[in-house]
Amino acid sequence: MSFTLDTPLALIKKIDKARQKALKKLNLKTIQDLLFYFPTRYEDLSKIIKISQIKPGGEATILGQILFLENRRSPRQHIQITEGLIADSSGNVKVVWFNQPYLKNYFKKKTNYLFHGKIEYSQGLTLQITSPSYEIYKKNGIHTGRIIPIYPETKNITSRWLRYFIWPNLRFVYKVKDFLPAEIQKRQNLIPQYRALWQIHFPDNFYNLKKARERLAFDELFLIQVFAQSQKIAWQKNKAFKIKFDKELIKKFVQSLPFTLTNSQRIAAWEILQDLEKERPMNRLLEGDVGSGKTVVAAIAALQTISLGYQAAFMAPTEILAFQHYKTITEMLKNQKIKIALLTHSAIKIDHKNIKKTELIKKIKKGKIDLIIGTHSLIEEKVKFKNLAFVIVDEQHRFGVEQRASLVKINRNKKVPHLLSMTATPIPRTLALTFYGDLDLSVLTEMPKGRKKIITKIVEPQDREKAYHFIWQEVRAGRQVFVVCPRILGEGKLEIKTVEAEYKKLKNEIFLDLKIAIMHGKLKKEEKEKIMENFMAKKIDLIVSTSVVEVGVDIPQATIMMIESAERFGLAQLHQLRGRVGRRKEQGYCFLFTDSASEKTRQRLDALLHSENGFTLAEKDLELRGPGEFYGTKQWGLPDLKIASLTDYALIKKVKSETEKLLQTDPELKKFPQLREKLGKFEKLVHLE
Repeated sequence: MSFTLDTPLALIKKIDKARQKALKKLNLKTIQDLLFYFPTRYEDLSKIIKISQIKPGGEATILGQILFLENRRSPRQHIQITEGLIADSSGNVKVVWFNQPYLKNYFKKKTNYLFHGKIEYSQGLTLQITSPSYEIYKKNGIHTGRIIPIYPETKNITSRWLRYFIWPNLRFVYKVKDFLPAEIQKRQNLIPQYRALWQIHFPDNFYNLKKARERLAFDELFLIQVFAQSQKIAWQKNKAFKIKFDKELIKKFVQSLPFTLTNSQRIAAWEILQDLEKERPMNRLLEGDVGSGKTVVAAIAALQTISLGYQAAFMAPTEILAFQHYKTITEMLKNQKIKIALLTHSAIKIDHKNIKKTELIKKIKKGKIDLIIGTHSLIEEKVKFKNLAFVIVDEQHRFGVEQRASLVKINRNKKVPHLLSMTATPIPRTLALTFYGDLDLSVLTEMPKGRKKIITKIVEPQDREKAYHFIWQEVRAGRQVFVVCPRILGEGKLEIKTVEAEYKKLKNEIFLDLKIAIMHGKLKKEEKEKIMENFMAKKIDLIVSTSVVEVGVDIPQATIMMIESAERFGLAQLHQLRGRVGRRKEQGYCFLFTDSASEKTRQRLDALLHSENGFTLAEKDLELRGPGEFYGTKQWGLPDLKIASLTDYALIKKVKSETEKLLQTDPELKKFPQLREKLGKFEKLVHLE
């Protein structure tokens, strides 16, 4: 059988069923997958020393021959011990392995082997090399005598096995299509892809390893940027309604507000209003900390749109949030002559009065509703708009290709509405440049004046009782509490068990007289929304939930955020959770419970105590935890970065510059068929929701 890059690993005879299963778990299905399974670190075993030079307490690589080996059984633990002598021209050293009796017959006499292992004293008398790795000496060894790769491992798949298996398949690196245009490779002084793939697995030296990382990181970031910029170009080919700025209208509305806009709100509003005046559709992301005032900025743009006779829509990810936005925006625009409707699965209203869904759909189609607030039901096929010119999407900034396509078809005249996405997740600049290249960015960096600082405290194990007593007093005074438990090993039984254990403890041992509810990701959507409704109605005092459950609703009397095992969360996530309480006049509190004595944990949590800036914390989080843990790639809809670092701002700038140059001259990539083919595969992989 002749093998190719696409040959399934299951067809290779040397791989047994247990390893096939393990490889599948690592998402390794073909030879090509194996070539792109990169090491996480390396050990330098390239320096070979004489036996006479070895010293106790360290590790060493030696070249020698086995003089003899014998097996014996330890009398106490019944462990099989294989021990003997390794010799070179400078002397000899004792060697020992445990539970590997087959080694006695493995080594051949008068044959040179490389050994690498820990040097220590045997019973305090003589030096020995303990459980060394080994292989027959040859110029290009794969386990010793060189810089060796260490891979992410799983049961039945070790780094040694992967090295053994990847080495003979490196011949296929020459068959991988290099999609990066040659002129970019030359301009950026990048090595060829086949060489980078070889050197990333088995580097000749650390300089070559650096060049391999540089090339493969560039490839990753380049592909993401080409994808993002291509999406932007395709979106901007559409035509949108030109919404002219009415200075007097907006000035009058802003002056009528019961608060003063922050400078960053003014700047963001102005950027959005300028976009609305253009004939090409806006695709902008408005980001800002929880409570920074994104909704009023969106309302300003919606008001401007509606004043010219067009329709606007506001989409939220859940019914609870849609209803909250409906209440807030209706109150905000109460002095304007605007018809506002709510459309969700279970609630259909116009001006706070219930109406049949069929009746509301008719009114939307005739243009009798100015602003429609709801969930994704707004882009259902049955819902037709007369002239929808502006869409706001809350916490869904990765509004997918399919959803955007539905916006293109939403108006009868085929004009596309301007799109504003909003997020409360502070996004570091490097992350925004890389993953949101198709979006223009507006940032709210200030909090409204008069907002009280949330009092944040780390609660030591010995202070739990005091914290519980304080929480109980607050609830008795009419306040409400969120208790958040970590998602330890992904969504599943363990997650529920953790939350249920905390729920039972608080209900049956700590707060016996409080009304407590439980929420987790396995509950049905209707169940979760019913619990949140009861919480908003003050029928529940305390909710125990996982962090994955939507707690973004504004609960005026929720003043305490209690976080169990706080060390398991990222700084940005902790900051997000903290921002959910103390949203009105009442003082807010965030209690970080941890049993960890780690110095690193303390440093991380201390950063939260001393900073209220979500962007600073997000940068720190990105640096400490990386992008995968930072957000979870599902949020942006893109695959994990395997080798690129989002803290490498210099490389990101280079990639962005090259991407823009390329797409300015050849937006359809007609001159680069391999890149176009690779981009097509990437789009299928992304398949944004």
